[in-house]
Parts: sequence; C-alpha cells; structure tokens
Amino acid sequence: MNIYARYFDNEIVVHSLDELFNFLASLQDINVDDRLVEEITAYINSDITYPKRHKVRPRVYFILIKTTANSLEEFKANNKNANSASPEIYPSAQTQRVKENRSFVLMEENIGWYFGRINFKRVILIPGTQKFQYRDTTFAAYVRAVSAIDCYDRIIDHLKNRQDVDPRSQFPSARGTNFTYEFVGENLPIRAENAN
Repeated sequence: MNIYARYFDNEIVVHSLDELFNFLASLQDINVDDRLVEEITAYINSDITYPKRHKVRPRVYFILIKTTANSLEEFKANNKNANSASPEIYPSAQTQRVKENRSFVLMEENIGWYFGRINFKRVILIPGTQKFQYRDTTFAAYVRAVSAIDCYDRIIDHLKNRQDVDPRSQFPSARGTNFTYEFVGENLPIRAENAN
C-alpha cells in the first residue's frame, strides 16, 4: 500500500513512512514532531481505508490517501477514471473519493473574490402563532476569501451573527450540493460594486 499526500500544490505518492515524513518535513508549514509521527504511523498501519485529513492551522489541512498507485501520474490517471469498474484506492470507495476530490477543490488556495450561494433551513415564526417552521432559504453574496472553503466559512459566520437568523437554523455541509460558488477573480465585478 502506497500513500498519496497533498498540501496545497505540493503532492506526492510515497512508498514508505520514511518517504512520507521526509516529504512533510520539506514543507515549511508542517512541524513533524513525535505526536504527528505517531498519529500518521497508526493511521497507515491500521485497517482504516478512508482518507485522512490533518489540520495544520485553522481551515488549512494536508490530506493522506492510501492507494495502490505507484506514481503520482498513475494516481491522477486513476482518479480521472474514477467511474471505471476497478476502483484505484480501495473497493466501494467511489462516493468517498468524490467527496475527497470536492474537499481538495474547496481547500485549494486561490485568493480573490468568490460568488457564494448557500441554501439552508431557516427557522421562521409562523405569523399569528407561537410555532416555528423550517423554510428553505437561499443566501448569496460576493466574498473576498483565500479559498472556496474560506468563502463558505465566512458566509456561515455572517449568517450565524445576523440577528434576523434564528440560531436553530440548519446549515448544509460545504461538500454538499447546497453550497455553490464561483471564483470571480482579483477584482469585485462592477455590477456588485454598484449594487449598493
């Protein structure tokens, strides 16, 4: 079993724990201490088949995936053929692989303006009663962020801090279909600037 590791644009397929720790140690942001070595060694030697995400700092992670691929090129080729009959990482993993790929894309650092849209279950008071109901609500905004997941987090923080949004409202996962986004670029679109 080999290991695919990725931290932003730095990615590799390694064949041993020593290679993995050498790769992680070469990355400026990651401190390879005894706790990290112990945690990763336990994961690699376990029967756990799902990918592992390790927090580097708030909202920043590196990813480890167990794989049978022998090279980065083979790993990427197999991921492109994720719908084929022979799964590349482990059996019955297609759904998990799609979620992990979405996680990679969400965490990809790309600083600029995003147009984020979220559909959430908002708690609304039914007029004339003391009862509440959940109502599907869409919120959209231009957000300056470092990544799509940062855009999502900022929108959620904004909604949770609004006095007109009941704290019992339910917010979807960033990896689901109820959060969509578009990277707009370095500059806020003119139509958005003139919206005020």
